[in-house]
Amino acid sequence: MQTWTPIPRCIPRPFSASAPLHHRGSIYCTCWSRDGELIATGSNDKTIKYMRFNNDTNQLVGHEMELNMHDGTVRDMCFLDDSSTKSRLLASGGAGDCKIYITDCGTGTPFQAYSGHTGHILSLYSWNNAMFVSGSQDQTIRFWDLRVNVSVNTLDNDRKDGGLESSAVTAVCVDPTGRLLVSGHADSSCTLYDIRGNRPIQRFYPHTAEIRCVRFSPSAYYMLTCSYDNSIRLTDLQGDLAHELSSVVVAEHKDKAITIRWHPTEFSFISTSADKTATLWALPPS
Repeated sequence: MQTWTPIPRCIPRPFSASAPLHHRGSIYCTCWSRDGELIATGSNDKTIKYMRFNNDTNQLVGHEMELNMHDGTVRDMCFLDDSSTKSRLLASGGAGDCKIYITDCGTGTPFQAYSGHTGHILSLYSWNNAMFVSGSQDQTIRFWDLRVNVSVNTLDNDRKDGGLESSAVTAVCVDPTGRLLVSGHADSSCTLYDIRGNRPIQRFYPHTAEIRCVRFSPSAYYMLTCSYDNSIRLTDLQGDLAHELSSVVVAEHKDKAITIRWHPTEFSFISTSADKTATLWALPPS
């Protein structure tokens, strides 16, 4: 199989906006607010820190805010928007008490804690302002709505319709329409799930080791997955999703592939790896 080479052109000039000694431990996750004006980091020092970012000067501005409500490693975060108050909200989860905390970034105050998971929370993804989904080491996926105090739906391997594989849920993502969920698992499998129909579509195995990240393309025609097998695969989602899906290796690292993110408008993506690299890749026109 052909592996595409890193992008040789159109790479923006790098800039530094670092915060020395930002955490006392390893940084496990980062995320931007939708408007690009806030950046947050989570660590195994059990804290979250976030700062304002000036998009015009590419500089961090003001003082960092620190959140200390977690009692274990912060594994993932995602921003949400409160349409009623115009506030930027941050959902965060990880180890320890296995709760998902919602913080108002305007005041720096956590105001909601969601319980339900019994294992480490490994992945969070938000869409449609008030909605987000979580994947856990307890082998379940939970859907949440900011307007409700409990999860609104749970997917697990006890469902009679063949809900999930008996394996930790390491990655979750929802397509831009809010209709399709994909989950990645520690056993190298992926599950496609019809959110509105409340039914699994199919389970398939694009990798040979634990999947660490899954992401739909902006058009939702394709999906990227990356794995501890060092590879990144592209899956074609055009056509009948209940039939066998075509998947090809489009990039490889020298060590475990950890994260992937699509460019918002181009057919390209960035990946990070345990080989200490972050690489921007260009795909041929679809």
